[in-house]
Amino acid sequence: MTAHLVPSAQRRRAALFASFFLTGLSMATWVSRTPAIRDATGSTTAEMGLIIAGLSAGSMVGIAVAGTLVARRGARFVVLWGMVAIVTGVAVVAVGTAVGEGWLVAVGLASFGYGMGSGEIGQNVEGVDVERALARTVVPSLHGSYSLGVCVGGLVGLGASAGGFPVLAHLLVVAGLTAVATVWLVANLAHGVGLEDGAADAGQHRRPLGETVGAFLAVWREPRTLAIGVIVLGMALAEGSANDWLPLIMVDGFELSAATAALIYSFFGLSMAVGRFSGGYFLDRFGRAPVMVVSALLAIVGIGLVALAPTAVLGAVGVLFWGIGASLGFPVALSAAGDDPLNAARRVSAVATAGYTAFLVGPPLLGFIGEHFTLRLAILLVMVLVAVSACFSRAVTPPAGVVVRPS
Repeated sequence: MTAHLVPSAQRRRAALFASFFLTGLSMATWVSRTPAIRDATGSTTAEMGLIIAGLSAGSMVGIAVAGTLVARRGARFVVLWGMVAIVTGVAVVAVGTAVGEGWLVAVGLASFGYGMGSGEIGQNVEGVDVERALARTVVPSLHGSYSLGVCVGGLVGLGASAGGFPVLAHLLVVAGLTAVATVWLVANLAHGVGLEDGAADAGQHRRPLGETVGAFLAVWREPRTLAIGVIVLGMALAEGSANDWLPLIMVDGFELSAATAALIYSFFGLSMAVGRFSGGYFLDRFGRAPVMVVSALLAIVGIGLVALAPTAVLGAVGVLFWGIGASLGFPVALSAAGDDPLNAARRVSAVATAGYTAFLVGPPLLGFIGEHFTLRLAILLVMVLVAVSACFSRAVTPPAGVVVRPS
């Protein structure tokens, strides 16, 4: 059988940057047109909540199956079909909007969520492998590329909304561009990364599915994986709570206008991107555990300022610290989960599941608390959980005997 030509580590990294960027771009495209989509489908706020639940449901399914799929078919396979699901999802959302059917929009979001959730596992497994090949930190900057895609997609979406550009055309253009780019990026990913026992040939023996699923569940019994899961729970909640509630916190808590609150939220996204793009330098120089402790402390200070600051200016300073502090938690935890090539895909999937659980459970929990005690006070719970995650920071140190970045 003809051997696959292995792309260079630099080309693989560029392909991963593209996949993360396109995922962020597609996400922001949908989010930026949410008001128009709501109006086109005639949905109430409660009905929009049900429609958006399709995204969450799809994401959880994607994450749940991705570890096993990577182990059986390889990360490249999972990234490919994840991107196909994203393209399909954006197109279906566009059609659902055009025909005014909320259920069809929900179906599209479920496809999008599946592609994003499963694709992220494959992308991170590939990213950890590229880190080994390049002998330097890569994964945080990949997540920075996602943040950059969100920023670009949001700006384009604002322009499209202001200019009255139809949702159908906007989303179909993004879906088309993503499809074309997917052909290139998948061609520049390596075959066989993440396959259990290195079984790159489809004809080789694989474990039965039941045994594979059992091995996936077994990683939850590993103390280090559980500790990394605790870290990602706190840090993902810090990131997700800002994404869901920061604009309302600035409006209700500091009496700012919606436009100013949106600007501050963009500032949070920018600080996340800066933290992720610059994080590799600090991680390589000082090591993961010290950087994670400092990141948690910055997030604690930032959240505390937003919750308790007497002025909006101090609150905005808190947003800066909050964004930088929360930026590295999720990607570093995923990178640490994939340190040991053996069962790397399952560990990455397990840790990502913990992170997405925080993304899903956190918003309604904070909303319930905020209803009774205000949102500013509610985020003090996030601050406490970030402090707990800092106590487990040593877990991200590579395990003894595992060479993560060869010299």
